[in-house]
Amino acid sequence: MADLTAIVVSWNVCDLLRRCLHSLIESVEATRPDREHGLDLEIIVVDNNSTDGSSEMVRAEFPQVRLVANDENRGFTAANNQGLAASHGRFLLLLNPDTQVVGDALRTMVRFAEAHPQIGVLGPQLLYPDGRLQPSRRRFPTFATALVESTIVQEWWHDNRILRHYYMADVPAADSDQVQQVDWLVGACLLVRREAYEQVGGLDEGFFMYSEELDWCRRIKEAGWEIVYFPEATVIHHEGKSSEQVVPARHIHFQGSKVRYFRKHHGSAQAELLRWFLLATYVYQWAREGLKWLVGHKRPLRAERLRAYRQVLRSGLRGSVP
Repeated sequence: MADLTAIVVSWNVCDLLRRCLHSLIESVEATRPDREHGLDLEIIVVDNNSTDGSSEMVRAEFPQVRLVANDENRGFTAANNQGLAASHGRFLLLLNPDTQVVGDALRTMVRFAEAHPQIGVLGPQLLYPDGRLQPSRRRFPTFATALVESTIVQEWWHDNRILRHYYMADVPAADSDQVQQVDWLVGACLLVRREAYEQVGGLDEGFFMYSEELDWCRRIKEAGWEIVYFPEATVIHHEGKSSEQVVPARHIHFQGSKVRYFRKHHGSAQAELLRWFLLATYVYQWAREGLKWLVGHKRPLRAERLRAYRQVLRSGLRGSVP
C-alpha cells in the first residue's frame, strides 16, 4: 500500500496537467534521500475524453502514472470516484489539474495527518499564480449564503457580512497562517484519510461538478472526523481552467448543484424556493442583456450572454445541460 494516492481528473487542460504532474513527481523525488520520512506516491489520472491530446501526453511523458481514459465526459465527481476506487494509498489526494504542488507539501501534509488520527480531511493553503492568498476555508452555507453567492445580489452587494462569514473573512487575517478546524475546504487539493473515505463512501455523483466537496466534507464531519486547514503546505491554484471553457454549463452545474445540496441537507422546500429565486435572477439578467443588445451596446458580447442565459433557463437549474 502506497503512502499516498494522488487522483487528478482532467478535461482539455493538457499543458496545465503536464505542469501539475511534474510538480507532483518533483515533490516526491525531493523526499527520496530521506528513507525514513520519504513518501511513496501513486498517481492516477482520470481523463474525461479530452480532445487536446491529454491522454496521449500522459502515456508518452509519464509512464509511471496510471491513466484511466474515459470515452465520454463522466463529470468531475464520477471521475474522481473512478480514481478513488482504483487507489491503494493510505491517504487519498484529490488534486485539480490546474494546480502546482510547492516544495514538499505532500510529505508535510501526510506526516501531519499521520500525527493527528482524528483528521479526516486536510487542505493546504492555496495561492493564486501571482502569490496572493486564495481563500479556501469555508463555513457551511446558510440559505442566505445561497441567495447571495455568485448571483446578481453579490454583484450589487459585493462586500457583505453574509459572504464574509461564509468565506471566514470575518476572522483576523493572521488566522490564515494558522492550522485550524473548519467546516469544509475548497476541493482544488484535499488530502483524505482512507478510513474516512471507506466510512462515508465516495463523492455523490448527483453533483456533476461543484458542491461535491462541500457535501463530502459535511458527510465526513458528521461521521465524527475533523476537517483541517493546514497552511504549512502550499499549492498554487490557477482556478477554473476547465469549466471556463463552457460558460453556460458552468452556470448550470454551479447553481444546479447548489440547489441539490440544499435539497439533500435542508429539504425540498428550501431547495425549490432557491431554484425559483435563481431562475428569476437569470430572467432579469437575460432581459438586461437584451436591452443592451437593442440599443447596440457591444452586440456580439450581449448575444453571447443571451444565448448562455437562455440555456440556463431551459435547464431549469436541475443540474443537467439541455
